[in-house]
Amino acid sequence: MRQRILTALIALTVLTSGTAGVAAAETGTDSELAQASNGASVTFANQTSDGDTVTVDSVTLPEGGYVTVHDASLNEGAVLGSVAGTSTYLGPGTHENVTVTLTDDVSDGSYVAMAHMETDGDRTYEFVASNGQTDGPYTTDGDIVLDGADVTVSASVSMSDQPTTGDSVVVDRVVLSEGGFVTVHDASVTEGAVFESIRGTSAYLGPGVHEDVRVQLSEPVTDNATLVPMAHMDTNDDEAYTFEESEGEADGPYATADGSAVVDTAAVTVTDTARTTFDAQATGGHSVVVESVFVPDGGFVTIHDGSVAEGAVFDSVRGTSTYLEPGYHTDVVVTLDTPVENDTTLVAMPHRDTDDDETYDFVETNGKDDGPYTNMGSAVTDTGEVTVSASVTIADQSSDGTTVVVDRVDVSEGGFVVVHDATLFDGAVFDSVVGHSEYLEPGVHENVTVTLDERLASGQTLVAMPHADSDADESYTFVESEGDADGPYTVGGDAVVDTAQTTIEASLAFESQTTDGETVTVDAVTLQDGGFVTVHDASVTEGAVFESIRGTSAYLGPGTHENVTVTLSDTVTENTTLVPMAHRDTDGDETYTFAESEGSADGPYVAAGSAVVAVGDLSVESATENSMTEEPTETEMEEMTEMEEMTEMDEESTTGGSGPGFTAAVALAALVAVAFVARRQA
Repeated sequence: MRQRILTALIALTVLTSGTAGVAAAETGTDSELAQASNGASVTFANQTSDGDTVTVDSVTLPEGGYVTVHDASLNEGAVLGSVAGTSTYLGPGTHENVTVTLTDDVSDGSYVAMAHMETDGDRTYEFVASNGQTDGPYTTDGDIVLDGADVTVSASVSMSDQPTTGDSVVVDRVVLSEGGFVTVHDASVTEGAVFESIRGTSAYLGPGVHEDVRVQLSEPVTDNATLVPMAHMDTNDDEAYTFEESEGEADGPYATADGSAVVDTAAVTVTDTARTTFDAQATGGHSVVVESVFVPDGGFVTIHDGSVAEGAVFDSVRGTSTYLEPGYHTDVVVTLDTPVENDTTLVAMPHRDTDDDETYDFVETNGKDDGPYTNMGSAVTDTGEVTVSASVTIADQSSDGTTVVVDRVDVSEGGFVVVHDATLFDGAVFDSVVGHSEYLEPGVHENVTVTLDERLASGQTLVAMPHADSDADESYTFVESEGDADGPYTVGGDAVVDTAQTTIEASLAFESQTTDGETVTVDAVTLQDGGFVTVHDASVTEGAVFESIRGTSAYLGPGTHENVTVTLSDTVTENTTLVPMAHRDTDGDETYTFAESEGSADGPYVAAGSAVVAVGDLSVESATENSMTEEPTETEMEEMTEMEEMTEMDEESTTGGSGPGFTAAVALAALVAVAFVARRQA
């Protein structure tokens, strides 16, 4: 396999560098694509995936770089098209248990982990986007540094040790490739008590990632115990857990590659004493985060300032959480009614809901209702040092390359949230800026969309950083002032930041338009690995996957392309609905062969299990002119009236009398129609 992959890489060198590249690739010298570097290594073991990620056991990168995961099409010469995902930038040295998020859903089968270099110093993986000119693989003795593994798609589950009243527990994270449940067993499951060990099961969970899943225990625990959360399937697709009542015939557990159930273990402590953990943190002064709180009977977690220790029971209250149901909670955000303006010590205190109205009434009732939980006569508390500056949170996300979303930012004096690329860590303070928000007033802002200065063609690590508005002009001038204005918020001399891995996924934009019927224009298409945009007619929704093809663009390189003109091989003469679809170049030949290969090559991009499509109406100039100049016959008038009535009935039945009607139905059906072909590519 190694030799076949090397042959494919040599072929790519010929494609991009001419005949001089052949010798370079064969000798392993003077080639950005395949530089020899002793010491690089990769270990990639057979494993079970949750459907989104794979784990590379170990990778050694002498000069830094990435570990890239290729799918099995690499062995068939698809050097670029086989790239399924890549890590964030990894510094020189050895890295263990590196998680790689794949662009498309993980499929059962073989994958290859390959050590890639960082050749241009920008800490952004550009092997695909550069058509193989940068960030090529490490080689040793002429061989590509790689390892292969068989991957089985299943699930993952994790649960931390925690207090409980015995009635419920919280499973920190559940990832299910095809949806299902998380069932909590007691330790007797390890002794073969498969059904008797069941203590409780979650509600139905759809495919994907679920965090902080609360499971009510139908069989409460009464003593400290070890519990075993287990990921279960929904084998009969009824979204109801029937594993026990069917005696194991339905809704069995997800399995790992070796056939064992997907489980975790956690120690639970049964108690009726409230607890809380409040860590030192930076904040914009308008909110704080309580790391954990346990409220046995439900209630709230209230933030007091330090004056509570001096007897200011009510005046010390700075803010309280929303109602928390009985049990254990993590990362509880508390908005402060009275912002904190200076560095100080704050006190987190769990409070009861004594009047059962799920509304915090402690202050307004002068302590009559909703008093604090106590332990041995004293209020349960924890203290944390709070530094007033700013805070920011950004999560890993998919993007079309034009925008990213910052989950939450709290700025003490207003300002901006700025997005940098990873070259920031190399000292590129100004050149690393790739986008910034509009001016943000002092306070907490959620789901802040940042438009990027230039469209990203490759997934990469991005850094969210709150910046002040130091010149009070509500305009971001940090770069143009060369740092004299609007610098970052800092804590202890370091900028306040959070990082996220951004994946660029395929997307399409297609507006309804009028043409001569020989061409159409696709407004924008993003192809993370390059490929084509193919225009189908609406018969694709009826299963005519190949017959519906009306035309295909020329090869489009990785990235985003705007105003792509597609010449229709089958001219359109009447007004109709068209369905452009993003297609891969799976064989790397830059020639569209989807139809002639009967779907075995150049299949569609897939997102969330469906083909990436758009839908728009095409009006043909000649047809429009004719309809305007020719008077309809009496028969045509009757047919038009019947069609209008049918359309109104269809809209009322499918959209409640409003909305996109037929267009929406076409889009939905198109996604379903191509699923079969998409799966063949997986």
